[in-house]
Amino acid sequence: MSSAWADGMGGAEVSDVIVVGGGVSGLTTALVLAERGLRVRVWSREPSAATASAVAGALWWPYRIEPAGPAGDWSLTSLRRYEELARRSEETGVRLVAGLHRGERLAALGPWAGRLKDLVEVADGLRARLPLIDMPVYLGWLERRLAAAGVAVERRAVTTFDEAAAEATTVVDCTGLGARELVRDAGMRPVRGQLVLVENPGIEEWFTEADSASEATTYYFPQPGRLILGGTAEVDNWSTVPDPDTAGEIVARCARIRPEIARARIIGHVAGLRPARDAGVRIEAEPLPGGGRLVHNYGHGGAGVTVAWGCAETAAQLVG
Repeated sequence: MSSAWADGMGGAEVSDVIVVGGGVSGLTTALVLAERGLRVRVWSREPSAATASAVAGALWWPYRIEPAGPAGDWSLTSLRRYEELARRSEETGVRLVAGLHRGERLAALGPWAGRLKDLVEVADGLRARLPLIDMPVYLGWLERRLAAAGVAVERRAVTTFDEAAAEATTVVDCTGLGARELVRDAGMRPVRGQLVLVENPGIEEWFTEADSASEATTYYFPQPGRLILGGTAEVDNWSTVPDPDTAGEIVARCARIRPEIARARIIGHVAGLRPARDAGVRIEAEPLPGGGRLVHNYGHGGAGVTVAWGCAETAAQLVG
């Protein structure tokens, strides 16, 4: 196909794998499978620019994700990829940026933290130089890589995985919150995040401060052309409509850290839903009627970008 995106197919096309879901997990998994020589297609209900991935602040860090042990390993696998991609930041949207996790302590983190060469404990938290990903640019890069690998990304909603199984030997489930209905996984729940986009008043480093007991978090990420202010972590809130009062609170919290933010011109508001799962990330395979295989890769919580490559590699091993 001449474009990475295609409308619904007029006729069946046999593939090795159909990945259902066009967010960062689905696109990354499709690319890993294509790199292994498999014939891959992606079915997505919406363009990647309309997925929750597109509005992510996207600082690499295993945030709000379980199980902790595997998540650390998945994160490190992804980190190696992002460090490579940061060498071509204008093309990929991935940069290595310094910043502070206020209130964090090394002792509270898993073994993965000991593998970060630029992570240093200071009086008020942890300083690090980490991948910060401009998601619209990065998703575009993934789409171009898929197109170059011959992977068609088709706008297609599914109500059952049997539809994909009729056209591929293996189906990979990267549907995020959609798994709540598609596989009747009642443990899937949204964690709403609201952001404010402002003109950057000259801030070059990122900052985070999160209290796991509170729905309010404080962070800012300098991205090209804007400063992203956050945020919230509202469990079971399905609204993707930005709330004006919440936006004001976000700006106020960030301005307490950097007063110049209070005077920054607001250029946009967004809200997205993190796909959290009570039992943690699900990566496992099960048989489909007719001899096919369904491989699940969903439930990445607040760290979908952070673990994308690691989870994709693990899911690809189950595809075979």
